Amino acid sequence: MKDSPSSNALTICCALLGGYVGYLAFAYLAARGFYALVLPGGLLGLSAGIPRSRSIAVPILCGVLAIAAGLVTEYRFAPFVADSSLSYFLAHVGTLQPVTLVLIALGGLIGFWVPLRRRVTSAA
Repeated sequence: MKDSPSSNALTICCALLGGYVGYLAFAYLAARGFYALVLPGGLLGLSAGIPRSRSIAVPILCGVLAIAAGLVTEYRFAPFVADSSLSYFLAHVGTLQPVTLVLIALGGLIGFWVPLRRRVTSAA
């Protein structure tokens, strides 16, 4: 049984919505002194796990999107002082604090793992 493109599209739409909610939640908590950078990627993955999909490409895409959500969130709230452009930020991601990189990676892991575990496997 093939996976329908509509279930894949629904999963990606849920993931994007979850990533946006995670971004807003991060902004809310950051304004109150909390550093919850795992939220954009984590909520992206959790909401991508709501609909079920058969495709292995969906969890991989969600993992990549979760890492991108974490990086964009960090860029929006803490750009480098030397140059505030996105290209400079992406070129110097390796100089971020270790806790920042770990939280972005954890969000990416959640973004990949939850949709992977929720995948519908064929009964054979």
